[in-house]
Amino acid sequence: MTDLIAGFVRPRPPHSSMPDSPLSATGEPLAHVLAQAQASGLGPEGLVQLLQAACEQLPTGVYAKDAQGRYLFVNAAAAAVLGHSVQEVLGHTDEELLDAEAAAVLKDGDDAARAQRLPLQREEKLTSRDLVCTRLAVPLEGQGVGLAGLWLDFSELRRTQAQLRHALNLLEQQQRQNEDLRQELKDQGVRDALTGVYNRRHFDEQLRREVDLSAREHREFALVAIQVDDHEDLVARHGQQAADRCLQALGQLLRGNTRAMDAPCRIGIDRFAVLLSGVGLATAHARMEGVRRQCEAQIVMQDGQDVRFTVSMGVASFPHTSDELPGLLRLAERALATAQQRGGNGVVLAAIPFFPPERVAA
Repeated sequence: MTDLIAGFVRPRPPHSSMPDSPLSATGEPLAHVLAQAQASGLGPEGLVQLLQAACEQLPTGVYAKDAQGRYLFVNAAAAAVLGHSVQEVLGHTDEELLDAEAAAVLKDGDDAARAQRLPLQREEKLTSRDLVCTRLAVPLEGQGVGLAGLWLDFSELRRTQAQLRHALNLLEQQQRQNEDLRQELKDQGVRDALTGVYNRRHFDEQLRREVDLSAREHREFALVAIQVDDHEDLVARHGQQAADRCLQALGQLLRGNTRAMDAPCRIGIDRFAVLLSGVGLATAHARMEGVRRQCEAQIVMQDGQDVRFTVSMGVASFPHTSDELPGLLRLAERALATAQQRGGNGVVLAAIPFFPPERVAA
């Protein structure tokens, strides 16, 4: 027994390549105590009692096994890892104390330590505990190879870390929710409450910025004027609530068919506009034709009745149909009027002048 513990706590020689033990700060004082006790002529029984008294105060589990794996010594911390009292552990093997799976984990570590005859340190999971296990094989005269070991239980540290990670995740989630709320409050100032698209003020600001940017960078964009066909008749036949639900459906379709850089807006009771950044006439026509078809196929339910609606659209392009803002707006409105004159439910493109772009009279 004294040989086992002496071998485990013996100070390492200078420049030793042996790995640090979890009790590297404690092992040298224990070795010093052992050396003093041996110098004073203390017998084996007294020496064991002295070591037991020292180890009992340690939060780290300390144990020693004989060649057959029977526990010769355990302190209270080691016995707690095994789930038994000190007296229940002494003289027994892991197979007698633990279930087969836990005993197999410890046997694998013991065999590895005996095979390499150097301190072996590794992490192990045992009886719901996360342990750093350090083992040292110690030859016993005529009795095979015993083991001395330490169990450093860091389960509580792992639990604290897990709780901290959970708290950080909750904090990040709360921050995201706060950011979403701030964005929502910000959007309330620039979005139409009924349809969810931008309002007229935001549209005017976005349109001016787009004209300036496109003029500087020599790029194109499209402006689309949209009106719900026969809106007043829709209100008369189905009621204001049904008409509002049609406007909501149109707003949802416009949001779903535009990009973040685009600006679908409501500019009147039944009037909408869409700014398509970096898009020419042909692409704008194809995209708006898709929206028109979706509107035509859309079914709005109101009081058990199917309510349908269609839209007319006029598309103008900067700088091809006009290279200045007032002319662009008028050309989009003119194309929209043409679509309505043709019976509605259509998309009309503004004419492209040969040269120069038209300065449209009011």
